[in-house]
Amino acid sequence: MYRLHAAPDFASTITHLALVQIGAPFELVNQDVDGGALQTAAYRAINPLGLIPAMETPDGPMFETAAILLYLDERHPGVLGPAPGAAGRAAYLSWFVFVTNTIHPLTMLLVHPERAAGKDAQAAASAEVSAQLAGALGHLDRALAGNPALGHAGIGFYLAVLLRWMQKFAAVRADAIDPSAFPAISALVARIEATPAALHVAQAEGLGPTPFTAS
Repeated sequence: MYRLHAAPDFASTITHLALVQIGAPFELVNQDVDGGALQTAAYRAINPLGLIPAMETPDGPMFETAAILLYLDERHPGVLGPAPGAAGRAAYLSWFVFVTNTIHPLTMLLVHPERAAGKDAQAAASAEVSAQLAGALGHLDRALAGNPALGHAGIGFYLAVLLRWMQKFAAVRADAIDPSAFPAISALVARIEATPAALHVAQAEGLGPTPFTAS
């Protein structure tokens, strides 16, 4: 059994989606982020960085969304992505890491442009980040269009949550990402949004009926 430490509409939503898709038993533990729960010694023993998500597993506690998803992918092969040794595994892993290592950090800078520059330069930083993010999404969109088999649940769930943040929480609204510019990504996210896992998580976390496609 897994124990996911989470908060609604945080990166833990990605892992929540994955766990529901897998169908393995798990316990969801929502942490009071604003109340300081992540700074307690008990939580730091699970995630020393004091961040969401963290997951307790039969092999011990884990943190970092990408690591958790790859762990689940190995323990439940063929559900989130191509099973080890299956055709398409190499391409899937390359683009999965592109989402986690390039698109995710850029999304966070779009939501928090002050992290890339001081508040006085926030607007300029936001515009630059938005342009970089659009370029990265363009690469992924072309890859998905040329190889639809890349659109497995692992990439789809991760991308759906990030796309939600790009639209809803961009600090400078003019720099929010327009999903219509990326038709292959939009099609994948719309398909993901209609899955039983996404419908369940959207209701459980209070994200609304169309959390990933409604801007």
